Amino acid sequence: MALAHRDGQLDAQLELYRNAFAVIKSMALKSTLDLRIADAIDAAATLAQLAADLMLHLSKIPCLRRLMRTLAVSGVFTVQHPAVGAADEPVYMLTPLSRLLVGSSNLVPIMSMLLHPTIVTPFLGIGKWFQNELPPDQYCIFKQTHGESVWELAGHDTAFDALINDGMVSDSNFIVDIAVKEHGEVFQGLSSLVDVGGGLGAAAQAISKAFPEVKCSVLDLGHIVAKAPSGTHVEYVAGDMFESVPPANAILLKWVPHDWGDEKCIKILKNCRKAIPSRDIGGKVIIIDIVFGEGPSDQKHRELQALFDLYIMFVNGIQRDEQEWKKVFFAAGFSGYNIMPVLGFRSIIEVYP
Repeated sequence: MALAHRDGQLDAQLELYRNAFAVIKSMALKSTLDLRIADAIDAAATLAQLAADLMLHLSKIPCLRRLMRTLAVSGVFTVQHPAVGAADEPVYMLTPLSRLLVGSSNLVPIMSMLLHPTIVTPFLGIGKWFQNELPPDQYCIFKQTHGESVWELAGHDTAFDALINDGMVSDSNFIVDIAVKEHGEVFQGLSSLVDVGGGLGAAAQAISKAFPEVKCSVLDLGHIVAKAPSGTHVEYVAGDMFESVPPANAILLKWVPHDWGDEKCIKILKNCRKAIPSRDIGGKVIIIDIVFGEGPSDQKHRELQALFDLYIMFVNGIQRDEQEWKKVFFAAGFSGYNIMPVLGFRSIIEVYP
């Protein structure tokens, strides 16, 4: 019994350390992005080839070996070891995960945003934030660190604004492409669509390309619309979703409601409801976001949804379960909804007036 008790303690210690070192795992991934290791590997590469391609000093090769071992154990890359006694070097190759970091539609920008020091640093003070007497809507963890909100910083810091916009484009290119190809019925039959808070318009562009008969527009703040690309067959409208939303057959909200607490979320949804026709002629709001507890029920998906819920606190946002979504939908005057947990840890939600 004593041995079993000690084994239990050691297993618990193992999990404790694994959780503590999760930040090291994140920073190892960040180094992959910063160095563009996935691009350097291409088909396959040894440490020496990687060091040469990355233009690293020879003295860094032993440390590069340790980094690559960590990344291989974490599933970012895979390694093929030479036969026992062979003089060949281990060869590193891409995995399905690292293949998402190469090519024209790679996810490097969204990962770079999620792991950027400006966004990550506030979480080092989350304990202090919990002890602060001000309510969350007056003092978020980001403001505690930087003295202003994410949106305030993005409004005057060009580089930070580009970081967010590029990240959203990256994510939209990936997830909306899957949505229109595998769940195109959501967009079929629409005559017009407005992507509210749609940034540089990647989601609207993907929908317009797949469904050219749908007139697609993007509503966002003036300083974002000013940077919008031209020649995309998408109209860009400068405006504030808290004031009004342009009329359309359907409204798209991709990763928008989770940025706001219930009061502001309801305000956005009310403006969306005013902008669309009745349900019997096809009016609806299409939301791409997390529905906590929906989707695959394995540990990885549930953990990611919980982590995302904690992460989104940096903008005072919240990830909602079905009952929490239902509450804001009905408070905004909608009559029903349909949740489709078809996008991995995210869902498509159709909300009807």
